[in-house]
Amino acid sequence: MIEKKIYLDPDSLIDFYGNDSKNIDRIKTLFPKLKLVFRGDEIKVSGEKTEVEAFNSFTENLKLRLEKYNQLNIKEIELIFQDKIKPASKSKNIIIYGNNGKPISPRSENQKKFVKLYEEKDLIFATGPAGTGKTYLAVALAVRALKNNEIKRIILSRPAVEAGENLGFLPGDLKDKLDPYLQALYDALLDILPGNKLNKLMEKGTIQIAPLAYMRGRTLSDAVVVLDEAQNTSIPQLKMFLTRMGGNSKFIVTGDMTQIDLPKKTHSGLVKVYKILKGIKGIGFVDFKKEDIVRHPLVAPIVEAFEKED
Repeated sequence: MIEKKIYLDPDSLIDFYGNDSKNIDRIKTLFPKLKLVFRGDEIKVSGEKTEVEAFNSFTENLKLRLEKYNQLNIKEIELIFQDKIKPASKSKNIIIYGNNGKPISPRSENQKKFVKLYEEKDLIFATGPAGTGKTYLAVALAVRALKNNEIKRIILSRPAVEAGENLGFLPGDLKDKLDPYLQALYDALLDILPGNKLNKLMEKGTIQIAPLAYMRGRTLSDAVVVLDEAQNTSIPQLKMFLTRMGGNSKFIVTGDMTQIDLPKKTHSGLVKVYKILKGIKGIGFVDFKKEDIVRHPLVAPIVEAFEKED
């Protein structure tokens, strides 16, 4: 008889246990010869050595599948037990699996270029019309890097033009006004990570979402940092953001130069800085076109109609 402790990811316990601990109940019936005690993120297992080793291997497969596909149900548990499914080897084209096991991968040539540039460069500018997947892909790449332990945190930011970005701080009564403006970033994360896991990562500060003004004075290391809607930054703001780069960090700047919401006398930092930095080796640039739009089929002709009008 031997005893072993197996540890689970604290941020994935709800998904591992299942509703009303139904996953755990089923696991216990699959290993009737073992004594299993589930307590928080720890499993104590005792029994014959071969049985314990089989359970350990089985549990590792469950953990890998949950980590990859963000879900675990009784049917999958039974199939893994029967050795009929295993954590699939990752397809070269798939960035990460989102909620419900949905594979997230580049769907156009420029999206593939964006992913390739991410692998090669530490600073990337991705510009183009709405719906081309700029922000979504950036968030997916950031989450993958976090899951692979390549970085320690993800920082997502936007210039909160309507909320008064120039204030430089976030008083309590302004938070409710800012959250809706940052909602697009939350939406992308929630499509990739289960809500309970995202909340825990945000509580720990592993994932941070904040207005651009919160970047001032910081050095951002061991992180993927995404600045969304950068066309609405001033030149000093964008310069401030870019000079936050620390060691082992990747910065991604996204924006649509045709949707500038700044006051008329304020020049877009993205338009100016894009031209200034264009020739610097080590910086990647990808220009998305309306052909890269992956939203509803009507979005592309709508964008084209507005381009003609302008």
